[in-house]
Order: sequence, then structure tokens, then C-alpha cells
Amino acid sequence: MNGAVQRGGRMEYQAIKYAVREDVAILTLARPDVMNALSTQMRAEITHAVKAAEREARCLVITGQGRAFCSGQDLGDRANVANIDLERTLRDEYVPMLRAIFDCRVPTIAAVNGPAAGAGANLALAADVVIAAEGAVFIQAFTRIGLIPDAGGTWWLPRQVGAAKAMGMALFADKVTAGEADRMGLIWEAVPDEGFAQHWWDRARHLACGPTEAYRGVKEAIRGAWGNGLEDQLALEARVQGRMGATRDFKEGVVAFAEKRPPAFEGR
Repeated sequence: MNGAVQRGGRMEYQAIKYAVREDVAILTLARPDVMNALSTQMRAEITHAVKAAEREARCLVITGQGRAFCSGQDLGDRANVANIDLERTLRDEYVPMLRAIFDCRVPTIAAVNGPAAGAGANLALAADVVIAAEGAVFIQAFTRIGLIPDAGGTWWLPRQVGAAKAMGMALFADKVTAGEADRMGLIWEAVPDEGFAQHWWDRARHLACGPTEAYRGVKEAIRGAWGNGLEDQLALEARVQGRMGATRDFKEGVVAFAEKRPPAFEGR
């Protein structure tokens, strides 16, 4: 694990912080001295922690320590940049991390507390929901150093904002404020900096107390629509809804509705 230590059955991370409380797993990118730039170790630890969150929590939040969310790839010593094997790095380190977040079996929130640049911006977009502080910015900074958007950027951006906005963000590498990102549909919401942490915590607790299986079904059905025609999507909805109808949470939801009380979902 490149420096992470196993003690007492739990992993002690070096580049991130990880904690679970009230069914919410909080994964904090913890290299504030470099604006939480993504190192090899950090990518491995994120992958490990996301998989732990699937077992230990009913919602996962990814956020950053300090003033930034994530500044993207850690390029390190500029003298060694020419020796970076970007294809291998993306294939062997980014893909497992991004798949772990995208495929996570519990709802995921990226709580973007500050600048999210390059791969850091696209790390956020891998989450189910992005909540950003109004002071945060998103930058597809890749062309500034002669690269193309990676870490899933060329896949997520056009799906979130359409081809025209995606192309402009990629070509110009302009800063997009949280408010602009909200208005163009890149993220779920931008909220005032003051009270930001409490806001994402309340959102996370809402999901952690909800019907977890239904949330999995929502992700499956909405993502399925990206490649389906109408008939295939209607069939997918029927299959997923059939599974949901067999859950304990569906039965609890119906009973709670009839009894005019809030449901007590168990996540099953």
C-alpha cells in the first residue's frame, strides 16, 4: 500500500484520512501542502478506502483538507516530468480508483471545498453527486501543459454539460466557478462557503438513512439510459423495479406511508 500501515485490523493511511460515523464514510484527501495533488500512494489509498466504505457505510463523501479539493496529478520534480509514463499511470492507477468510485455500491458525494483542477476535477465527477462550496472552481487544466483531459474527463464532461460546453472547457482550460458549474449542470449544487461542511453532512446523512438498494437501482437505471433506446430502457426499469419490490425497505416505505410516519429504512 505504498506506506499505509495495517494496525488492529484497520488500515492507517498516509495520504488520505478515512473515518466512518453515523453510517457515513468520510474520505479526506490529506496532502494540503500540495493542494491534495494525486500521488501514486494517494490513488492506491483512495481505491482501498472506497472499497472499505462499501462494507462499512451507507454513504461515502470525498472531500479535501485545507483550501483545495484536489489540484490533479502530482507532477513532482519538473526535471522528471519527461520520464512519466502517463499511459501506464492512467491504466494501472487511475482506472482502478475511478472504477471504485463510479461502481461504489453506496451513494457517493464529492464535497468540493476548493479548487478542483485537472484529474482532481474529474475525480469529483466520478461521484454520484457533486456539492461545491461557492468559492470552489473547476478547471480542465490539461491543455495548459499540452495534454488532453483524462481521468474520465472526456467521458463525463459531454454527458454532464453537452458537447459544446465540454469542448470549450477542454480547449480553453478556463476556470469555471461553482455557480457556473451549477447552472450548466456540471454539478448538483453550489452552496455558500459558510455552512458548507454542515450542508454536505446533512445531505450525506439523508442518503445514509435512505433505501440503499433503491439508490443502487437508481444508479443502474440512469446510467443504463446512456446507451439504451426507449424499449431497452423500459425493460431495464421493469427488471430493476422488480428487484426493488422485493426489498424490506419497499415494504417499510409502503407501511410508513399508510401510517403517515417517516419510514425507517434499513438499507435492505
